Amino acid sequence: MKNDILLAASILFFLLTACENNPTKKNALGMISPITTTTKKDVPSEKLSNYWYQGKAEINSYELQQARYSDVHPGEAVLVFVSEDFLTDKQVKNDNYVNKNTIPILKNNFLRRFTTGIYDYSIMTSVFTPANTKKFPTTPKITISSQDWCGQSFMQINQQKNKYKVELRSYFESEGDKNFTMEKAILEDEIFNRIRMNPDALPTGKTPLIPSATIARLMHLDLQPMSAMITKKAYKGTDFKGENLVAYEIEYPALKRKLSIVYQKEAPYIIEGWTDKYTALSRQQLTTKATRKKTLLSPYWEQHGSKDVALRKDLGLTTFE
Repeated sequence: MKNDILLAASILFFLLTACENNPTKKNALGMISPITTTTKKDVPSEKLSNYWYQGKAEINSYELQQARYSDVHPGEAVLVFVSEDFLTDKQVKNDNYVNKNTIPILKNNFLRRFTTGIYDYSIMTSVFTPANTKKFPTTPKITISSQDWCGQSFMQINQQKNKYKVELRSYFESEGDKNFTMEKAILEDEIFNRIRMNPDALPTGKTPLIPSATIARLMHLDLQPMSAMITKKAYKGTDFKGENLVAYEIEYPALKRKLSIVYQKEAPYIIEGWTDKYTALSRQQLTTKATRKKTLLSPYWEQHGSKDVALRKDLGLTTFE
């Protein structure tokens, strides 16, 4: 029986292809596992719910109305949630499975694409949140890259003991090539992951938060923890459809900004959308809004052929074929 299980696992591995062509890997428990996403049998006892260990990612597409400059611009957003094995010492994905310092995480790749008149923006944030929030109460790493026709910028935040180390690279003179540290606090960017893992554990009341890295780039903020007022309540609005929805609202008095994330009350707590009202560069109060279109569970790293464009169309995303 044991040999049969190992044989089946080996066959499964060769059927699954990761985003890169890597040789066979084993996890810290010595079992063969898919490279891009972990499965239920490959993780330690402190883990996410079984939903996240199906050997697939969850892809969510959103219609986006993005506030920028003096207008609200059309675009699209994508949230890609997937479980992975993460190295706590190197703070990268576990590729080789020879390092024992590995933990299961939920990763969110958050993409925003929108146009501003003649030119366009592309912003991507990656957030790595441990499954065992008791042992690892804060997210150890996020990265963000932003591209538009003026140039590009990149920022990486890494946990170092009781602080966060931040590296910023930007085409702006006032921002370019900065390295600094900031006090550790909950990252706004990790809220999306924590909703999907266990929304009952989300903080409420007056709480120090580190604002979204995307907002920091769009508003050219110096990133530091800020005081926020957080509430969680049943959603009563009309922007998002569905029954038993919950609104998680974050208000930053100093920024005159209010973010509301609306999600399904029952597991797996799918995020229906969000609104984000803040003062744009034009000094006007504008509101960004994202509304969910489709959700797909898929091993997307296998689906890179021309025939797979149909799946992109199903998600309602822009295609070039």
